[in-house]
Amino acid sequence: MNINQKAVNALRILSADQVQKANSGHPGLPLGAAPIAYSLWANNMNHNPKNPNWKNRDRFVLSAGHGSSLLYSLLHMFGYGLSLDDLKSFRQFGSLTPGHPEYKHTAGVESTTGPLGAGVSTAVGMAMAEAHLAAKFNKDGYPIVDHYTYALIGDGCLMEGVAYEALSLAGTLKLDKFIVLYDSNKITIEGDTDLAFTEDVAARFEAFGYQVQVVEDGNDLEAIDAAIAKAKADKERPSLIICKTQIGYGCPAKVGKASAHGEPLGEDNIVELRKFLGWENQTAFEVDAEIYDHYKDLAEAGANKEEAWKAMFAEYATKYPEEAKLWDEYFAKPDVTKIIDSEAYWAHENKAMATRAVSGDIINKLKDVYPNLVGGSADLAPSNKTEMKGQGFFSATDRSGRNIHFGVREMAMTAITNGIYLHGGLNPYCATFFVFSDFMKPMIRLSSLMGLPVTFVLTHDSIGVGEDGPTHEPIEQLAMLRSIPNLNVFRPADYTETAAAWASAIGSEATPTAIVLTRQNLPQLEGSSKEAFKGGYILAEAANKDKIDLIILASGSEVELAVGAKEELEKEGRSVRVVSVPCMDVFEAQSPEYIEEVLPSAVRTRLAVEAANPMPWYKYVGLDGDVVAMDTFGASAPAKILFEHFGFTVANVVEKAKALVK
Repeated sequence: MNINQKAVNALRILSADQVQKANSGHPGLPLGAAPIAYSLWANNMNHNPKNPNWKNRDRFVLSAGHGSSLLYSLLHMFGYGLSLDDLKSFRQFGSLTPGHPEYKHTAGVESTTGPLGAGVSTAVGMAMAEAHLAAKFNKDGYPIVDHYTYALIGDGCLMEGVAYEALSLAGTLKLDKFIVLYDSNKITIEGDTDLAFTEDVAARFEAFGYQVQVVEDGNDLEAIDAAIAKAKADKERPSLIICKTQIGYGCPAKVGKASAHGEPLGEDNIVELRKFLGWENQTAFEVDAEIYDHYKDLAEAGANKEEAWKAMFAEYATKYPEEAKLWDEYFAKPDVTKIIDSEAYWAHENKAMATRAVSGDIINKLKDVYPNLVGGSADLAPSNKTEMKGQGFFSATDRSGRNIHFGVREMAMTAITNGIYLHGGLNPYCATFFVFSDFMKPMIRLSSLMGLPVTFVLTHDSIGVGEDGPTHEPIEQLAMLRSIPNLNVFRPADYTETAAAWASAIGSEATPTAIVLTRQNLPQLEGSSKEAFKGGYILAEAANKDKIDLIILASGSEVELAVGAKEELEKEGRSVRVVSVPCMDVFEAQSPEYIEEVLPSAVRTRLAVEAANPMPWYKYVGLDGDVVAMDTFGASAPAKILFEHFGFTVANVVEKAKALVK
């Protein structure tokens, strides 16, 4: 048996041993796909285990994240810092080898994967980032951005709609450095894929505009290498390499069966696996020194490639110092003081504006301060106001464009935005109507889980959408987004609060931000201030702050109503404080002293106003308070009529307040 075959079998054995020791996991894919992974990592992928963050490394995403034991075996054998003890702790609490790969948790993991289809969709974003940065920085003789993005997918990934959304866009954009390796074993949890998946995958990808190849024997390393080489040679199209494999390969009792997918092989079958593979070591997790030495040599070759790149970059920096300086700026944490301390950033006319229009104005201020800001919309840029003027659109013929046409692909758009950020060097945002955040939610959840400070612009935020009716009027979406851990949800009331929301997003280090914006015009509010950075603040103080009769809390378009109600109530001698809460998440991160200052616990008479589901507000108003909100879907009519019909008027807020104030 040659060393390459031994190296492949080491991946198989270690993967099966991890699952067996944990008594939990998915051995089938690692056993079948190990040759694909080895061919890629050993012979075709530029990476340096000594520096997992080398900027010009090839990116690899295990989209079929349930096969995580294979990835951990690769990381261990190549020397990324995972020890045998780490492999033995597979799926255990606090280990570096969790059930599905987690970004930032395990060195060498490029993206959190597990939800099928998400990984390959995220990888499309990485490929787009590579193409854009190459167009921006490369010079003749100095290809400082020149790498590939690989995704290993399974049958399940190709059943998920998000994958086809993203893969379609990759074809349209002709991302020639995007290569998809398809572990085609024709087995799912329930049985043969023919139960629910009989399409001609090759024909579909050809229709997308991909080069498509088929490797008939997924164990044929030479054939896999040749296919990858042919994919790289195609400078016009992304590539799909279909590798026909057997799930559970090497385990006679499990090979080709659904039972190999998601359960340990069993001790007896592990013995048979070793026998079939000719693996002499019978002790779990034992690999011969010869094989470790082989992987060490492969890793050293990767280190040498980075050293060569560093030498080239040093020459580049000498010859093109301004570009090298800009490179450092692209890859550095954004300096948010550039806008916080800028009068021009906060400057605005004192006129009514929809906050979506305000956001558009701010985006076009930000584009000049942060040249690595990129983004776009799900075919709604004119409505979302997200186009950066004069910056072009990223396309198959113009990689330098900073605006992105995502098409009507909300979920893929969000995954791609995650991928753009994960690649490094770019600060991305994406946008759609707020009601369609339902389509985005699974990928927003991954943004939050990975700690990616990307920005989601969500316009048309309430029944203010008007004539489009209940299908387009978000009701429960604010509660949904606010329920996601590590996501800052801003719903600003005017220009200043919108500017604060964007500044908060730009300055965020590990939390994504959703900025929820109106279609209808809102006035610029007296009392609105940079205090919005704190998520909640006193926008209008009570006539007698030492004896407050009522606190009215509101966000977004309803802050105006709160102020109007305060004015009416104070005419009758009531002392009313208005608290604007543009971001509950940020407000709750403030000190207990500050929160007590804004919402004194002694003042239990409280009224919240928001044209959305009332659920999040009860933690603020308590048993003694009330909420003016939406507990039904909306309707189709002009916005003004809808707000009146559903009680979002000063008169109704006053009436509700009087019922509370004894």
